[in-house]
Amino acid sequence: MSKQIPMKIRERGIRIGSLPTGENNCITDVTDVLVGHVTLDRPLAEGEYTATGVTAILPHAGNPFREKVAAASYVINGFGKTTGLVQLDELGVLESPIMLTNTFSVPAVTEGALRWLLESTPEIGDTTGTVNIVTGECNDSRLNSIRALSVTSAHAMQAIEAASTTPSSEGAVGAGKGMVCFGYKGGIGTSSRVVNTTQSNQPFTIGCLVLSNFGKREEFQSARYSKVSPETQPNAPKPADGSIMIVLATDAPLDSRQLKRISKRAGIGLARTGSHYSNGSGDIVIAFSTSHKFKHDQSAVSENVSILRDDHPVMNDLFQAAAEVTEEAILNSLSQALETTGRNGLTVYPAPFS
Repeated sequence: MSKQIPMKIRERGIRIGSLPTGENNCITDVTDVLVGHVTLDRPLAEGEYTATGVTAILPHAGNPFREKVAAASYVINGFGKTTGLVQLDELGVLESPIMLTNTFSVPAVTEGALRWLLESTPEIGDTTGTVNIVTGECNDSRLNSIRALSVTSAHAMQAIEAASTTPSSEGAVGAGKGMVCFGYKGGIGTSSRVVNTTQSNQPFTIGCLVLSNFGKREEFQSARYSKVSPETQPNAPKPADGSIMIVLATDAPLDSRQLKRISKRAGIGLARTGSHYSNGSGDIVIAFSTSHKFKHDQSAVSENVSILRDDHPVMNDLFQAAAEVTEEAILNSLSQALETTGRNGLTVYPAPFS
């Protein structure tokens, strides 16, 4: 069969929702948000294969420990092996890059992000407290020889150093290299929306980046997105419950409680693609706002922060935006992915978009 040309879902004439996208339809449309990838793609001995990687999302170009941002997480289904979410929700701030990788590489990637912060922030663990590293994962063991533990802490540091504000690569890159979604090649996908308010001249942007690795082929709502029948595609790999990591970024002035409310709406976009949050899935959302930076060394008793009113109509628009960007980011992870061969010669093909 001919290989699919990678392109965003909108380039295929498919429109999701009604809100306008940001300039690049990417999470980096949120000012100062950075994304970096390290992709590992090489054969090993006896049919084994390394098809995996690391993706890093930075809330801004400065030091995330010294200048924290409001954040929250929401667990749709908790079959996942993350780090850092307990403190993230307790204190309501993000103080590290958000790291994504495969299940068995969470310790190595967490160590790499920690080493990066220790090198740039000598006061951590010495003259001030420790740091909370946030890492998420999906299981890429159908294409990747996950027991080989190919990802190292150095790869995590490289992904952080590679992070930039340019539009993120998508598909089989970084942490998405070995991921499978609805029996097709999945991985990294991203999208953005712009929300305008009548009371402000400043629009708000909300962006999403997903690591997609879930669903059976028969669950995919392909008829909503394509005229090509999935029955014409090669057989799917053996189904697995799978998982998804969803990262939302916004410049809207929201506190951690409001960010958790926004996070819950990401589940709507996930469900629209066909997911029903299976028993063995780790469906986890992490959201942060770049509108205010909380200085670590601040000695003042109080912090002056402006936030949106919950009863303002713009909140409904942000809820809508969270659902739309999640759905479109998942579709972009499929639409941008290329045919990939991994361990034991297994080949996973792109989704059948016309």
